[in-house]
Amino acid sequence: MSGSPLPSSGLRGALGSLSARLLLAFLLPTLALFGLTGVASYVLARSILEEELGQSLSAIAAAAASQVSGERMLTVEPGDDVQGTRTWRNLTRLLGDVQKASGVRRVFAVDAQGRVRVDVGGGLPVGAEVPELARDRRELTRVFSGQRAASQVLFRGSDGQLYKTGYAPVRQGDEVVGAVAVEGSAAFFGPLAQLSHTFTVATAVALGVLAAMAVLTARGLARPLRRLMDSALRIGRGDLTTPVPPEPTREIGVLARELEEMRGALESRDRQLKLMLAGVAHEVRNPLGGIELFSGLLAEDLRAGSSAEATEHVARIQREVAYLQRIVEDFLAFAREQPLARAPMEAPALLAGACELLAAEAEARGVKVEVDAAPARLEADGSLLTAALVNLVKNAVQASPSGARVQVTGRAESQRYAIRVHDAGPGIPEAERERIFEPFFTTRQKGTGLGLPLARKIIRAHGGELEFTSAPGATTFTLTLPLGSTGADR
Repeated sequence: MSGSPLPSSGLRGALGSLSARLLLAFLLPTLALFGLTGVASYVLARSILEEELGQSLSAIAAAAASQVSGERMLTVEPGDDVQGTRTWRNLTRLLGDVQKASGVRRVFAVDAQGRVRVDVGGGLPVGAEVPELARDRRELTRVFSGQRAASQVLFRGSDGQLYKTGYAPVRQGDEVVGAVAVEGSAAFFGPLAQLSHTFTVATAVALGVLAAMAVLTARGLARPLRRLMDSALRIGRGDLTTPVPPEPTREIGVLARELEEMRGALESRDRQLKLMLAGVAHEVRNPLGGIELFSGLLAEDLRAGSSAEATEHVARIQREVAYLQRIVEDFLAFAREQPLARAPMEAPALLAGACELLAAEAEARGVKVEVDAAPARLEADGSLLTAALVNLVKNAVQASPSGARVQVTGRAESQRYAIRVHDAGPGIPEAERERIFEPFFTTRQKGTGLGLPLARKIIRAHGGELEFTSAPGATTFTLTLPLGSTGADR
């Protein structure tokens, strides 16, 4: 086995990173969703409620200002609250009724210079300046121009509660001579803050639950991935015999199955390679021994001056070298992965061409080769497929007795083309049938045992299959190939 597998520490680090990423994938979107939604909802609700409070207070102030006479309000002078003049009492009673009816904390009236004329709920004397007015200068500018307004800033009273002030102009004819201010409590912000706190707690609980789910999910993924990691490390270290355990999770199960198929393919290839190496060593040893023997005899004959025997030994050496060359060529053809050069070809021409290559050998053995191929078009690599077919026909010719016939037929069957090579030889013994496609398995003295394995390899590369049936006097090899795009219509 070759390659540089990922170290164990790197794989375990990747699993740790997976757990951290799953945790972040669960928590970050939830935190963003709940956090941003909660903050946005709180800010929006507070803004709406604050605006509603300001409009309500300015409406109450406008209602009170409509009942206040600007001329009489301006007649209230410092000290009237101490003396309890009629005008001051009437104005105080009017604003007090507004305070009781609306439930606000404070109602007061000021002149255009911001000095108190009446203060119900605040306790400032007539003529005093109201400190809070400095905070709402922009709003008072609008009020003294004849509009209603509410303070933009909430302020906290001595009781710790939040308050807001609404203003409305007091007119004397068409002239604004003062303003009525109404202070109301923003007590609803207390429940709103409590709701925000509850939402924050709920978000924290949800994040905790999701964190637990993320950890459990990560562990559930990490365990089967760790098993796959261990299997991959075993394969990387060269252990091709231990199966990859199946996994119940669909996606990871697919990875496990693919890894198991890869392990099985590597094991098969490794076993095949060992068989081929053993076969090559065995097959090469015999001709090398013969070459060594005959070369020694050749040297003795040359020293003795016997040219006839030397010529015979040279011929034997050449035969052994040719056999070695055939072993090497067959081995290379079987071992290397040859890309297919597919092209349209006619099935009758394929069968006739392969049989023609064996005509001389068949005639020398007294065997007749008959071809009967139905028309069909194949998409195939002509040279490789011809080599596979030549192997099958050659085996049939060599297995047939003198005077026998080898029948090669081709027929289209269910979108595939079936080629059958039939001979009347002695058949394949039962004990040898299971090993017939093993590399280097042969019953012939000078056979390499790669012909049938190579033929099946070529046929499978074309998407086909090679099978056989055998009995004394009747052996048939059947190879099936997919028809070309127009083969079924011919």
